Amino acid sequence: MKDVHDIFTQFKSEFPEINEANETFGRTIHEAAAELPEQTRWLIKIAMSAGSGHHRALETHIVRAREAGAAESQILETLLLLIPTCGFPAFMEAYSSYKRQ
Repeated sequence: MKDVHDIFTQFKSEFPEINEANETFGRTIHEAAAELPEQTRWLIKIAMSAGSGHHRALETHIVRAREAGAAESQILETLLLLIPTCGFPAFMEAYSSYKRQ
């Protein structure tokens, strides 16, 4: 998969061993230990990255969710669920990242 952000490509080039360890760890959790469907996992990651204010990760997770077959309505519903839990400002920050995609 193509990197969503150039800074991640630079990180992978500069720290290939650390990147590989991180990728292996992520694959283990996403694939070997996962019972949830891939699309659901990416929607959850959208909610977590949005709720914690990690906008670069959020943008990446939105792309990955789309690649996994998530509909735009599902992505938007995931973002809207931020409002009662994380607040309207957190939603608006995440929504602006979504609209940039």
